[in-house]
Amino acid sequence: MEKTEEEEQPIYKYAKPFGKKEKVLNYTSNTYHLTRPKKVGAVMELIRECQPKTFEEWQQFYYEKAYTKTKIPIKVTKEILNELGERLYAKITETVIPEWTEAFKQITKQDCIDYIYELTIPRTYDGFLTEKSIVNDYLVKIFPIVKFEESDSDLDHSGDVDYIGWVGKKAFGIQIKPITANANFGNYKLTERMQANFEEFEDKYGGRVFVVFSSKVRNKKEIRNKEVLDEIAAEIKRLEGLSK
Repeated sequence: MEKTEEEEQPIYKYAKPFGKKEKVLNYTSNTYHLTRPKKVGAVMELIRECQPKTFEEWQQFYYEKAYTKTKIPIKVTKEILNELGERLYAKITETVIPEWTEAFKQITKQDCIDYIYELTIPRTYDGFLTEKSIVNDYLVKIFPIVKFEESDSDLDHSGDVDYIGWVGKKAFGIQIKPITANANFGNYKLTERMQANFEEFEDKYGGRVFVVFSSKVRNKKEIRNKEVLDEIAAEIKRLEGLSK
């Protein structure tokens, strides 16, 4: 089948490449939440609302409509983005570079050997126990009408959805994310890949995917974002209606 002229045209990239600096910039902006909705607005929601035909149309729409996702929303301006960029530079030069420089001095071959082993086997087991605990000790008891089962590893969404909760013929998904006790999960941001996989899951099963944060508190696994339980309850009620 021959491709049309339109299909053969490459997609032009408007974003500036940063080469080797990308990893440092990306790590720091994510670590310090400088591009989260609380700082720059819900960009994916905005661009889907805009449905721009050109970059200029999208940029104008963004500056007109973007507000921070905070209790008191603040209009996002070019000046605010510049300020965030300055904060990013400060974090890199004052915190990240010194910390990484010290780490580079201390890291050993044995650290690398141990890390690969720990990441592959012990941490996988820890994560497995956490998943089991959160589902069996909490979700199964809170939502007895739901049939929970582990996600099939052959499915495309595997890795982003740990458990499937069946409500009749419909289902919702659960992703369990272990975090440290003092971690800040309020600014957690889904990657574009995860968003796409969550949407694919919803198209297939009818229900949303919920991220459940868990941590160890006094030697017991607990759900940190307990408000998600109300969201799951509402979704179960909705799916019950669809399954009738």
